[in-house]
Amino acid sequence: MASMTGKRTTTAMKAGERGEAPRGFGLTANGYGSLSRQFPSTPRGARLARRTVVRQLGYWGFGPMTDASCSVALVVAELAANAVCHGRLRGRNFHVRVDYEGPASRFRIEVSDAVLGRTPEHPKLPPDDQESGRGLFLVECLASRWGWEPRNPIGKTVWAEVAAALPQGARPA
Repeated sequence: MASMTGKRTTTAMKAGERGEAPRGFGLTANGYGSLSRQFPSTPRGARLARRTVVRQLGYWGFGPMTDASCSVALVVAELAANAVCHGRLRGRNFHVRVDYEGPASRFRIEVSDAVLGRTPEHPKLPPDDQESGRGLFLVECLASRWGWEPRNPIGKTVWAEVAAALPQGARPA
């Protein structure tokens, strides 16, 4: 919307100028929040997924240095990296969904890819000299529960639940 002075202003810009999150990005009055988005099945897409989730958690009151934000970011990064490395199908994106359930004090993270044939196995630590293979072990350490399920019509969804109470001083919108 243009004002009479010719300066362009929007509701989001006004909210941002006051240091607040733009309207519509906060938690509901009941303490719930949800983010759902697709990303390209590339390493860049995995990085973008992690950054997008951290930004959204900030809107919900979980700053980037909080334990909850760091834990969720690491789980998203590991699951997204697995989707890119092991679940990539040419021409298909991967999907990330993060739900915050305030009354239950937990995040549910879901990462879906297009390949059902390669399902996650029970995590185990690889030998010390191996550079990779610790991702699901980290997810198991950070999550209270995790698992996978087939995705209709194609692929699978790997999910994890991370416990996290709303930070002190943060309030639902």
